[in-house]
Amino acid sequence: MSLMDDTAVTLGKRIKSGEVSVAEAAKESMARIEKMEPSVNAYVTTIEKEEVLKRAEEVQKGIAEGVYTSPLAGVPVSIKDNMCTKGVLTTCSSKILENFVPPYTAEAVVNLEKAGAVIIGKTNMDEFAMGSTTETSYYGETKNPWNIEHVPGGSSGGSCAAVAARECSYALGSDTGGSIRQPSAFCGVTGLKPTYGTVSRYGLIAYGSSLDQIGPVAKDVTDCAAILEIIASYDAKDSTSVKREDYNFTEALRDDVKGLNVGIPRDYFKEGLDSEVREKVLNVAEVLKEKGANVSEFDLSLVDYAIPAYYVIAAAEASSNLARFDGVKYGYRTSDYEGLHNMYKKTRSEGFGPEVKRRIMLGSFVLSSGYYDAYYLKALRTKALIKKAFDEAFEKYDVILAPAAPTTAPKLGESLSDPIKMYLGDIYTISANLAGLPGISIPCGIDSKGLPIGAQLIGNCFKEKMIIRAAYAFEQVYEHSLPED
Repeated sequence: MSLMDDTAVTLGKRIKSGEVSVAEAAKESMARIEKMEPSVNAYVTTIEKEEVLKRAEEVQKGIAEGVYTSPLAGVPVSIKDNMCTKGVLTTCSSKILENFVPPYTAEAVVNLEKAGAVIIGKTNMDEFAMGSTTETSYYGETKNPWNIEHVPGGSSGGSCAAVAARECSYALGSDTGGSIRQPSAFCGVTGLKPTYGTVSRYGLIAYGSSLDQIGPVAKDVTDCAAILEIIASYDAKDSTSVKREDYNFTEALRDDVKGLNVGIPRDYFKEGLDSEVREKVLNVAEVLKEKGANVSEFDLSLVDYAIPAYYVIAAAEASSNLARFDGVKYGYRTSDYEGLHNMYKKTRSEGFGPEVKRRIMLGSFVLSSGYYDAYYLKALRTKALIKKAFDEAFEKYDVILAPAAPTTAPKLGESLSDPIKMYLGDIYTISANLAGLPGISIPCGIDSKGLPIGAQLIGNCFKEKMIIRAAYAFEQVYEHSLPED
């Protein structure tokens, strides 16, 4: 049995006890990458072997001296390629950042390094996190380890595929409209999006600043809770960072949901949801009910307005955030141009892919004079109404249970041919981002094609412990495995 079959927390215990060395764990991770990458393509950049082993030696020494006491010290991790890493290529899977090496490291990654993490590489993603399939990457599509003819989901598809293929013990992703939860569901792993502001966004290359949040991708709920405990912190460098009183997420890992009120929104189980997905997600409700939770249905409303509101707001923020990539300060610059404005146009035309251009144009349009009130302001009002609808739901319920995606992973190429269909695939995840809520995706079954199904649990703001508790209780009953090689 490979060390990469262990959960991150289990491997951390084995390292701490001296049963396994940090270098052994790192070598197994690198060996898996070498074996799996030709077919999966989960990575944009892998760290040089000498650098990894040097870091492993340093962490091993730190563990022996009591410097690194984290349960994940010495465990190999991968980072989504939109988080800055000092001295290591950070591309956002875009040509326009193909040569960008940041002079600093993202705060969430700094927190991991302080805990003794060994970074193995940077994972593939949809270009600038714009996509739901990890097919828009300049570095080629990532494939689903369960079936390489299918997508892994997106935009954190590289991180989720790397964990599912056991190329690393866990990974960091970012979630703007479901980009951790949806690919976790497609790849049969566990992914958690924290409450907005819980994890610092400093060093995360922005897509939609009011929506982006960094979170963990791992093999189980215990891993996700332990990782979140490490990366969550108040950061004065991030104006959206929230100072929380309690960061002890692992104390919610108990098999007890007696009296927990679980709500099932009828709107999420209507037309468009695959029958096999519906069955497996409702089975989660039955398991929680048998364990003592109170489960009932309710009307959430406004679901139909979530997608248009999200794509107006996200595109508007993206068009503003991506204006900085102009060929002047860093990144790609066109080789043949006449004058400054021609250089801007040619650099951006050559550097950005079709999906990014589509969203920049959409965002520029909704922010333009004459259309700002009709689209952008209306979307912001809709966002406030969606938050209000969730606030009312959480007066009655502790946790909301929903599908993570309407279907299992589609085949490669199916979604890209129809962008609207791809956007509709986010229907169950984007509301949590619009309202700033925490959500977790957990494996809950396999469909008739042999592809994983994911259920989503959504909690009220700063109530990660509620969703961790419910997810952990279900996990004790559900026997889950990762794909065979």
